Amino acid sequence: MRGATLSLKGRALKYLAAREHSRAELIRKLSPHAESIDEVERTLDELESKGFLSAERFVESVVHRKAARYGSARLKAELVQHQLPDDLTRSVLNTLKETEFERARALWLKRFGEPPSTPADRAKQVRFLAGRGFSGEVIRQVLKGQDAPD
Repeated sequence: MRGATLSLKGRALKYLAAREHSRAELIRKLSPHAESIDEVERTLDELESKGFLSAERFVESVVHRKAARYGSARLKAELVQHQLPDDLTRSVLNTLKETEFERARALWLKRFGEPPSTPADRAKQVRFLAGRGFSGEVIRQVLKGQDAPD
């Protein structure tokens, strides 16, 4: 079997067996192996119609893998990069915003566990949470030790 080449459909299924992929991601990965972009589109349309490729499952997968470690801004950037439907992205982000404080606090507790004692410590903690995509307001609440916002 050495040297045998996979069909586009075979390649797509191989990628999807490893993890969920977005349509845009599969287009990028399959294009070098196709004669035309139309061939790739037809293959992905077929996989979508059979339920092998799903934007909803992809979004759930990304959120499941990354929500505990990242804020809404970072997750939004990742989802936008994959050219997903706006309504799907919007609904997921609204749900994530409801748990933003809890996720930021859990991450902060795991990493630092106590309020900053110096301005340098505070800056370090702010940079850490901001780099993970949490909003400034959420970061301020976490560092003040407040309970969840009303």
